[in-house]
Amino acid sequence: MTVTETLTQSSQGLLMPSESEYPFEVFIWKDVELTQEKILELTNYPPATSIEQVDLDYFFRNVATEKDWHDKIQKENVAKFKNLLQVIKDNLAEIRVYRIGTIEVSVYIVGKTNDGVAGLTTKVIET
Repeated sequence: MTVTETLTQSSQGLLMPSESEYPFEVFIWKDVELTQEKILELTNYPPATSIEQVDLDYFFRNVATEKDWHDKIQKENVAKFKNLLQVIKDNLAEIRVYRIGTIEVSVYIVGKTNDGVAGLTTKVIET
């Protein structure tokens, strides 16, 4: 199974919760140097767009940690997010998480593969 197939399978049906819920989409880029400027260019954002880098575990902190008050469905979702987090760590090297924009934030989880750069993208709404 390819990295993109593995990421697609692991993220299937998961929605990133925020003030709205968005699915994950898998992408692959060939021959790309991971800089903030290049990420903005590849994602069609103007160079002056707000971009920040955060830690992978920090990004998933609220969805991959089980709480005492979680019901059965919430616990199942936590398990799915934990699995996705592990799949990302197992299949991508030099992982970076970029948050682009404000309020409607585009998130790119990016890492190196044998074939180039691959990862997942989603959106979070933060007002």
